[in-house]
Amino acid sequence: MGLLLALLAAASVAGLAYGIVLCRSEARLPEDLAVALEVGATRTTAVGSAVDRLGMRWAPLVLRLMGEKRVARVRTRIDRAGNPGGLTVDRYAARRAVYGALGFGGALVMLAEGQPLLALLLVAFGLFWIEVGIWAAVRERKDAIERTLPDFLDVLAVVVSAGLGFRQALDRVAERYEGPWADELRITLRRMDMGVSRRQAFDELRRRNDSEQVAQFVTALQQGEELGTPIVDTLVALATDMRRTDAQQARRRAARAVPKATMVITTFMVPGTMILLVAGFFLGSGMDFGLVGGR
Repeated sequence: MGLLLALLAAASVAGLAYGIVLCRSEARLPEDLAVALEVGATRTTAVGSAVDRLGMRWAPLVLRLMGEKRVARVRTRIDRAGNPGGLTVDRYAARRAVYGALGFGGALVMLAEGQPLLALLLVAFGLFWIEVGIWAAVRERKDAIERTLPDFLDVLAVVVSAGLGFRQALDRVAERYEGPWADELRITLRRMDMGVSRRQAFDELRRRNDSEQVAQFVTALQQGEELGTPIVDTLVALATDMRRTDAQQARRRAARAVPKATMVITTFMVPGTMILLVAGFFLGSGMDFGLVGGR
């Protein structure tokens, strides 16, 4: 315990000294990292902002160590997560630096104290904590988009059938929606306003979202445009197919839940019930347990 306190005291003194040095220094940050610290600053939490500013000086080093291919994969995952809390690639690198330092530093302390299990947990925290957050954000965003898309297609079909062009109808309906799907549509419309072709803008929409329903939506639009199919019929048929797919997936999830519930009942509830019944039988019988023990 004394060694742990000594290490913590030394780390505190070193951190205070280094913080004073950082405050006095006037090192310039890379432009992309400086912008990343400002973009989304109102979306992140106070703790996230503090972690970003603590690790921003090591972010360029982390990005160089990751390599271009891995950085590209991380950027794709962050886009699919919808930049949760204003997260960017640079903020990701800054947080990896801070969490890694905390995780591995704490692991060394735990190893010195003879706690290998806690050391392993701290290493896992340093390596995977931010990855877990991105994975959860991707799943949540995907579910939100797939819940919204069928109703959006129905409304869009009604607006298009009322006489508006597809581009104007898409803009009008997107204004009435909130959430990740509305954000994706606004990005797509902005890209089209910048001169990007409709096909390319929707291809980018498909790449930004790891969703089968979004892929179906984009594919149906492009095929309908190529074949000259009425857009209203395409939208209605697509919404119907998506609802049918959702119903099938719900039935599959329910079917998978039955064996899990059976296993829980068999493993915990049945033995617990038997123990209660046997204990109640012996307690209600008035048996002298001292005699059973031979006393």
